[in-house]
Amino acid sequence: MSDIGMMPVDWEARFDPQRMLRERLQRAKDALAASNVDMLFVFRTEDARYLTGYRHHLGPAFILGNAVVVLAKGRDPILWTMDFEHCRLRMPWLTGDQIQPRANFREPAAMRKWAQQVEHLVGSLDGKRVGIDIWDINLEAALRETFPKTEFVDGYQSVLMRAKEIKTQDEIACLKIANVMTEAAIDKAIEFLRPGVKECEVLAVAWHTMTALGSEWTQCSNIICSGPYTAPYRRFTSDRIIRNGDLVIMDIGAGYNGYWGDLTRTWICGNVKPTKEMREIHQNCYNALFNAATKIRPGATNAEVFAAADPYVLDSLGHGSGVNPWEAPAFSPYSKDSPVVLKENMAFNLEPYAGVPGIGGVRLENDHIVTRNGVDIYTTYPFDERLVIDVHPLDATTGRTR
Repeated sequence: MSDIGMMPVDWEARFDPQRMLRERLQRAKDALAASNVDMLFVFRTEDARYLTGYRHHLGPAFILGNAVVVLAKGRDPILWTMDFEHCRLRMPWLTGDQIQPRANFREPAAMRKWAQQVEHLVGSLDGKRVGIDIWDINLEAALRETFPKTEFVDGYQSVLMRAKEIKTQDEIACLKIANVMTEAAIDKAIEFLRPGVKECEVLAVAWHTMTALGSEWTQCSNIICSGPYTAPYRRFTSDRIIRNGDLVIMDIGAGYNGYWGDLTRTWICGNVKPTKEMREIHQNCYNALFNAATKIRPGATNAEVFAAADPYVLDSLGHGSGVNPWEAPAFSPYSKDSPVVLKENMAFNLEPYAGVPGIGGVRLENDHIVTRNGVDIYTTYPFDERLVIDVHPLDATTGRTR
């Protein structure tokens, strides 16, 4: 399957969005059927997209009710959205009853009306176990008042994450296309980088490149971090003027069909040589990245992967990626206490860090797919060769730059 072309064509097998919709929904139905949960109430916009294909307009804050999906055992999902007219017109894979006007959870009367709609469409919830994917105290009070004879339990870790942890072929294609867009943005940002530009100007070049390629949003607020802000690491972009010889961390990600690129490189600003100490810090981080990758294979655990990078980590070495940029599995010091076994077609990003205040910090990140025989490191953007002392056997990029 092509991992570069973005348009469906008749001359090559590529990303098939309708197949992805069918297969994702079936995975969720299978996970629900295998659980002791009768139905799911889904409030996260990315989970709504996973189940129905509904694309929300995204933004910097989660708003309860912007997308709600109910998935009952043996039934198809029902979507409540403020964009219901748009969805009814443009999402023909859902019937009219599967698309309902927005669910209002801000007022008790509106919550009761939504409850009546749910029971009209899927039957009484009395005595049922309902899984929830996100929870807060006000939502809990409203749900328990509205459905007094219903038991509410976790539906995220126990059901949805079980469905989402293994990626379909089309999900993998989306992740790889998002990565290609992100690599293009990193390249433009590095090309623009020079003494005297501000961090926010570098980010503007990257953001423009991703958006021009079709990125729906970005994986996070994006991080351009330079000079003294690289150690201790500061995870946002500012108006700092970047100086000649500064280390510059770039951590960005494009979005394609709801899936996320996530790529980090550290570069020296200007046409200068790094110090010996900078090179040693970069090499420690670089080795941690690839040493962790050597442990990736079906049957290994996230704890083994984390241990191979330790101690060059922050609070976490990495995270899964899908319609949520931070899915399971996690890679942290606590992974050894409840290790997760890696399976074929799991997708995750590893991002070690090494830094010394007064010298600088380095963060590097690659994206990985667990394959039948090991790992597919599908991030191919090179490293700053001025900072690489010894090339790792898994690094297929260093030594090829101009």
